[in-house]
Amino acid sequence: MRTFVIGDIHGALKALEQLVEKIAPRKGDRFIFMGDYVDGWSQSAQVISRLLEFGEQYACVFLRGNHDVWCEAWLNGQEADPTWLFHGGQSTVDSYEAVSGQQQKAHLHFFNKLRSYYEDENNRLYVHAGFSSLHGPSRERDRSNFWWDRTLWEMALSIDKDLPQSSLFYPRRLRAFREIFIGHTPTVNYNIFRPMHCANVWNVDTGAAFTGPLSAVEVHTKTILQSDAVQQLYPFERGRNDQPYRSL
Repeated sequence: MRTFVIGDIHGALKALEQLVEKIAPRKGDRFIFMGDYVDGWSQSAQVISRLLEFGEQYACVFLRGNHDVWCEAWLNGQEADPTWLFHGGQSTVDSYEAVSGQQQKAHLHFFNKLRSYYEDENNRLYVHAGFSSLHGPSRERDRSNFWWDRTLWEMALSIDKDLPQSSLFYPRRLRAFREIFIGHTPTVNYNIFRPMHCANVWNVDTGAAFTGPLSAVEVHTKTILQSDAVQQLYPFERGRNDQPYRSL
């Protein structure tokens, strides 16, 4: 069975379709989507419709990202958060102008069912951002860390590449799992356009909201598949490239 981890999509339906074509899904494949499906390019609502369809065809795990939290609240009738609107939310609101009320209810149900994290049968963890508890995500006190935390990734970046995972000096948070897959922090922040591997953490957010491609990593072989740079697929749009700080 192949298992593909797919990074933050941010409204880029064209990139998603291109990536799925490259993957060529087979019966028995599993797909783990890392969250942040919306906010950025012009097809956020259409991305959700496509994911709903895809989830009926293949075994999928859909995680919750911070942008999904904002969108879910808005679809649930709350006033749009101004910070959300600035960081890509306005493009999402615009994409829903052509979506029927019935479809919006189906999309809200999709957001309601998103997982905070997922642990597979081989002690791998999948979470959009991170967690802070030394005992793992099941003991996390602040659940918002699952979609907002950056300390786990910063910790992974700081670890000496030669330090064995069995070492007592290896961070306890990371030692709890064989591997950890995250999104949330674009690798393009480091001028890297492919998934990054630091310590036992894989970051698969390759900046599809900005200047990077949408990426997938096959968990067992570590094969990397990517779309074109998303900006090339939407040449008359800016995505989130006008936002000076790539952290939300």
